Amino acid sequence: MATEDRISHGYPTSRRLLLLASVPKTPVAAPHLGHILVPNPTTTAPCCVCFLERGSQESGHRSRGRRRRRRRRRRRRRGTGISVHMDDYDLELDEMELVAAAAGYYYSSHICKKPSECSSAIRSEFMDEVLNGNDDLFREMLRMDKHVFYKLCDILRQKELLRDSAGVRIDEQLAIFLNIIGHNERNRVVQERFQHSGETISRHFNNVLKAIKSLSREFLQPPQDTTPPEILNSRFYPYFKDCIGVIDGLHIPAHVLAKDQPRFRNRNGVPSQNVLLACTFDQQFIFVYPGWEGSAADSRVLRAVLNDPDQNFPPIPEGKYYLVDAGYMNMMGFISPYQGVRYHLHEFRGASQQPRHAKELFNHRHSSLRSIIRRSFDVLKERFPILKLAPQYAFHIQRDLVIAACVIHNHIRREERNDWLFTSFQRRMVDELQDPDQPEVEMVATLHDEFASFLRDSIAAAMWNDFVNEWEEW
Repeated sequence: MATEDRISHGYPTSRRLLLLASVPKTPVAAPHLGHILVPNPTTTAPCCVCFLERGSQESGHRSRGRRRRRRRRRRRRRGTGISVHMDDYDLELDEMELVAAAAGYYYSSHICKKPSECSSAIRSEFMDEVLNGNDDLFREMLRMDKHVFYKLCDILRQKELLRDSAGVRIDEQLAIFLNIIGHNERNRVVQERFQHSGETISRHFNNVLKAIKSLSREFLQPPQDTTPPEILNSRFYPYFKDCIGVIDGLHIPAHVLAKDQPRFRNRNGVPSQNVLLACTFDQQFIFVYPGWEGSAADSRVLRAVLNDPDQNFPPIPEGKYYLVDAGYMNMMGFISPYQGVRYHLHEFRGASQQPRHAKELFNHRHSSLRSIIRRSFDVLKERFPILKLAPQYAFHIQRDLVIAACVIHNHIRREERNDWLFTSFQRRMVDELQDPDQPEVEMVATLHDEFASFLRDSIAAAMWNDFVNEWEEW
């Protein structure tokens, strides 16, 4: 008779399943539980579960005879009028056996559990294959070049943000995190790949996320107050010589509770978080502010940041400014395009589509410069596809993932100028769609707004004058 049949024969179906699930894989002695679990001496699986009750031990394969005797006793009692309380005792004994079996399984599988002899070898073999394997495979798996990866490991180790554990080194902890956000992998898939439990994967994911987020102050630095090289050596100089960066909002799909979904739905009806981002013309992020509802207008998010000193928005040097789109106010420190005038690059395509007046020329060059932040968004989402879909994490984890992704983005940009993703997006034209967000019109213009409008008009006039008289590139 098979092992399972010998153990469970004579029990109802539901109790058979419980008893079979409770059989340990190794012999276990647990006196404090009042039972002994004995393996089958002739097979690799245990054949019986023996229990100490009133000094006796009964094996599972004798259950059929025991139940037969029990039926005979029951028939005799019915014929003689004897009380049937003994049946209650038999049922109580069965229940005690099942409870003891479950306790024995827990004891053998958790208390006496020994690590697999080959688990560490499997883990080392997989990590060695990734770290010492082909460069393209490494880049595809961890979304960066090897020397950039090792540099980040050194930073985390030197700052004591992460430590080697008994079974997981820092490089493997970081590899687990990058594999998840770089491929939007589920915990179960990563368990199989790295040969760790789900709890281990989750713990190291959160530890690395916290460590990388703590690097944000070091990697998200304010821009220089000098003219960026990308402007200095181009047709944008001297008109935009005081521009230090670009600001825009990025909508990232969000997983939120049902009661919160209405306020998180963006104009496309998809729950998202509106992330305010500022970047330089070198495609490095300066400021990241995630977590706003997708229904919030970009101008509202920017105003909240400027009015809250705790957000630590980098101070704008006197006379400098950021470029913003039509969803923001044209005000001191932030120059937006002209309203009601052609703006997006695709509107100027073709030989007959050149600018017809100063405002169109200004808008065209404004759009050309501002496209750098759209390109940075595309690189960020291409490198970390988890930002393209709503990950099944708590919302505060979703917010932190955006910050961590921007920190890693800046680290890669600093360490490898010729990174394959930056290179592939370098000359790609960004086709922007018309942004339906409209700036919030103030009833009374302030002196700061008037100065911003004067600055924009003077830049447009100077560009148009040079364009008409010198017929320079537009």
